[in-house]
Amino acid sequence: MQKTFERMSPTDHQFKHALRQIGVITLAIAMLAAVALGQQKISDLKPTVILISLDGFRADYLDKFDPPTLKKLAKNGVRAKWMIPSFPTKTFPNHYTLVTGLYPEHHGIVENNVYDFGTVFSMSKLEEVENPRWWLGEPIWVTAEKQGQHTGAYFFPATATPIEGILPEHYRRYNGRVPNDLRVDTLLSWLDVPQKERPTFLTLYFSDTDDAGHEFGPESIENKYAAWNVDRSIGRLIEGLRLRGIDQKVNIIVVSDHGMAPVDGRKIVFLDDHFNFDLADKILWTNEIVQIFPKPGKLDEIYDKVKNIDHSTCWKKQDIPERLHYTDGPRVAPIVCSSEEGWGTTSHARYKSWVASQDEPYRTRGAHGYDNKYESMRATFIASGPAFKRGYVAKPFANVEVYNVVCKILGLKPAPNDGDLDHVRSMLR
Repeated sequence: MQKTFERMSPTDHQFKHALRQIGVITLAIAMLAAVALGQQKISDLKPTVILISLDGFRADYLDKFDPPTLKKLAKNGVRAKWMIPSFPTKTFPNHYTLVTGLYPEHHGIVENNVYDFGTVFSMSKLEEVENPRWWLGEPIWVTAEKQGQHTGAYFFPATATPIEGILPEHYRRYNGRVPNDLRVDTLLSWLDVPQKERPTFLTLYFSDTDDAGHEFGPESIENKYAAWNVDRSIGRLIEGLRLRGIDQKVNIIVVSDHGMAPVDGRKIVFLDDHFNFDLADKILWTNEIVQIFPKPGKLDEIYDKVKNIDHSTCWKKQDIPERLHYTDGPRVAPIVCSSEEGWGTTSHARYKSWVASQDEPYRTRGAHGYDNKYESMRATFIASGPAFKRGYVAKPFANVEVYNVVCKILGLKPAPNDGDLDHVRSMLR
């Protein structure tokens, strides 16, 4: 007899109670450890910003999953209704936009995969990720270091790359297996140095909700646990700041790079049903955005075959809607295809390989990279600290504005960028 196993989940009350108990125990251990080590108070803190990235933390997760630490930060500070991610709604382009104030068309990281210099940049190619030729513009840690401030970055895209020959004073190459608690505790240790050496800008990065959202879908109980797990990590950070006497003095900004949409692995557009791939010099694939680099003289031939396909919108570069800020810069492909929300655009060979690699290819998963017009792609912005108003709900704004906000708090002269502080000045005191 075939048995059916249903995924079991605790009630919300049981779930919250259990996680609160875990959080209380964890914080108690941290407090005892700090007392045992004779934690020193910090009395000479300069204006300081901790920028925390929660990869894939969709704007509605704050209400949907009710994470207590983040809810308290939002209540005591600023919460945007949502933050508008840049197109494409992928990890590397949006992280670099957050810290440069530049749209991807201007900072050069136009997708997680970029074609230039006769080669391909991708997240998995460390030698390219750490090659500064790819990264245009000036990220906030470079701005700060050039103007005499110190910085520390624990896992934020580009922070292990010497941009303009400058690295954060403290940084670590990305390794997703490093426990979140170690990330938090290391950042706190960077604050324990004398003032003249202490970072004023610091970053943290957590991938939990992106990992769970991709694997199980954004509405899943697994993703709810992931949201609560990163919430616990932020609680650990705040307790560490409290033990140092600076929890009311540090400005904490929590952002995400994009949201997450539920996807069905059977909703697929096959581009090889529409044109011969031999007409292209290069095709860069993700299911949500496909970049096509035609061979000389073949652009119109390819475009005529893909311009009217269902469930994927293909544009010539110059015809990409102005609202997406994706028509400038030499790295944007001559033809870009953007999948309809919940759909994938691929080839028969790629799809066959993917199906063969999955134990459950057709259960609900999650994806991002779609047009930023979709609610599912909306990102999170929460900020709390002496620079921010209390209990303020900001209108939606583009993520190019974050760079100027950080510069304002730290007293830095910003590098040229696409943001305008006047768009978000109302959230500041």
